[in-house]
Amino acid sequence: MMNKKFENMKRLFNPESVAVIGASDKFDKLGFHVMKSLTTGGYRGKIIPVNPSAKEIMGIKAYPSISAYSGNIDLAIIAVPAKFVSQIFDECHEKGVGGIVLITAGFKEIEDPEGAKNQELLKEKAESYGIPVIGPNTFGMINLTYDLNASFTPEFSRTKKGNIALVSQSGGMSHLLSFLSQRHDVGYSKIVGIGNRLNVDFYEMLMFLKDDPDTKVIALYIEGIDNPVLMMKAIEQVHTQKPVIAYKTGSSKSGDLASKSHTGSMAGRYELYIGGLKQAGAIVVNSAEELMDTAKALATSSIPNGNRVAVLSGQAGPGMAASDTAEDMGLVLPPFTDKTQERINELLPPMAIRINPVDMGPAWYDAAATREIIDVAMRDENIDAVILLIMYASANIKAVEGITDMLVEWKQKKPIITCISAPPGIWDKEVRFLEENFAITNYASPERAAKALGNLWKYRKILSRR
Repeated sequence: MMNKKFENMKRLFNPESVAVIGASDKFDKLGFHVMKSLTTGGYRGKIIPVNPSAKEIMGIKAYPSISAYSGNIDLAIIAVPAKFVSQIFDECHEKGVGGIVLITAGFKEIEDPEGAKNQELLKEKAESYGIPVIGPNTFGMINLTYDLNASFTPEFSRTKKGNIALVSQSGGMSHLLSFLSQRHDVGYSKIVGIGNRLNVDFYEMLMFLKDDPDTKVIALYIEGIDNPVLMMKAIEQVHTQKPVIAYKTGSSKSGDLASKSHTGSMAGRYELYIGGLKQAGAIVVNSAEELMDTAKALATSSIPNGNRVAVLSGQAGPGMAASDTAEDMGLVLPPFTDKTQERINELLPPMAIRINPVDMGPAWYDAAATREIIDVAMRDENIDAVILLIMYASANIKAVEGITDMLVEWKQKKPIITCISAPPGIWDKEVRFLEENFAITNYASPERAAKALGNLWKYRKILSRR
């Protein structure tokens, strides 16, 4: 049934019809919030509310069971108490349902051993039926490309569409990353909460996303893993086609216990997992913010051919901060070629720092000089990537406008990682235009910009191991 399960994952993520089992008009029911997510998220397929006590829910005709609906059902979202789920699985099989999102909790994650036993019985059923199941104990999943919000949080639909897929064991971490990304304009193809991982685990998601045309980068949030060897094998197969970024928690004793109570799996020996992830080809990161930043860089930037970086800053302090972080990440700041250095010397006064890292502050009032410094540094044969830092200071208000067309034309032949920062409303349109044209990848601080570039370099080194 493995092939049938993988075939059905296409129906699960791209359904033409969705049944909500446990749909409700009552705010204090999960079925209410699932219905709200579907009805307000832009989903264009058929929505089938299932509730034996209702004739209509949110203006849509309701059915007492999925068998009472005469049409086809691709996806069933289940939000009813655990004791009813086994029977509903049988009904889904009889109806020919393609996939299930099982939001219901009360299985492997609870202390009562009956929870784990019941989950195993459900797994046996799902496997025999060839039905892929996201969950149980999950917030759901979102296919932003398809305008499908199969979760209990309507606000996920505000996330920008993009080409990053997030697969997470934690609903809370998925919410955090989505909301951070909304603030930082980072786009996703899919956000998937695999929860207790009934029969769709990291392995299945990695293999599905490997061939997903809407996904370029895969980000993983990992707590505990029942079959780490299988996951590592999947990363080995996937990472040369699409970068895989992994954030693994559970390094502390308390974190290990929290993982067991959260998703039903112990986090395990942290150091072994980290070593295995790196060996398999994942880029390992240490925070939710770094996971998001690295995914953004891989989704929107070119990959450097080497680790030589030019740091160009409108102010000396941010340049120093970026330089420190860059060196910590294994990047180097080499001298420019003689030709490049001579031209920068001509463009900047002697009082400025003219060697790498360059302080471009004295060129604030000379847009042509700033533009040419960036241009010659980008083209320098000793340089593989540029970190460009411009902090608004009134006198340089025209700085971004003056370099926009050049950066768009350059189109990151080498990575241009930036921290272009100003009060809200000053450079927002310019930065958005540059990012939408893949001319830069912008971050909120010099340190985050440098760390993102460092992880791009890590990916280049991973690819070179082939």
